[in-house]
Amino acid sequence: MSLTLMRTVLVVEDTPSEMELLSHYLRESGYTVIGAVSAKDAFNKAIELKPDVIVTDVVMPGMSGYELCRSLRKNPETEKVPIIICTSKGQEIDKLWGMRQGADVYITKPFTREELVRAVRSVGG
Repeated sequence: MSLTLMRTVLVVEDTPSEMELLSHYLRESGYTVIGAVSAKDAFNKAIELKPDVIVTDVVMPGMSGYELCRSLRKNPETEKVPIIICTSKGQEIDKLWGMRQGADVYITKPFTREELVRAVRSVGG
């Protein structure tokens, strides 16, 4: 029986450098990272792989991070998975809208490793 508290984080980010940074910070902090470059890909991976936490960007081609939040909250298999929005959209109205779409935490870019890990831990990761 394993006693590790390794948690799995699904990172949704269409910019390769941002994906690399997020993944690096999380792996460095002991998390297993699953990457998705689109919201549609993330939705399918969330159902199939059952991550403990989802970290998503907002501005992506096709489906936005806000739409992803709504879709995840409507699906019985993913409705309780904590969602962290990590975006450059830092206006108060953006934060309010993100929370209304189902996000548990909203952090803005640029972020520090500590801010990201604190956000993941705050939702039980």
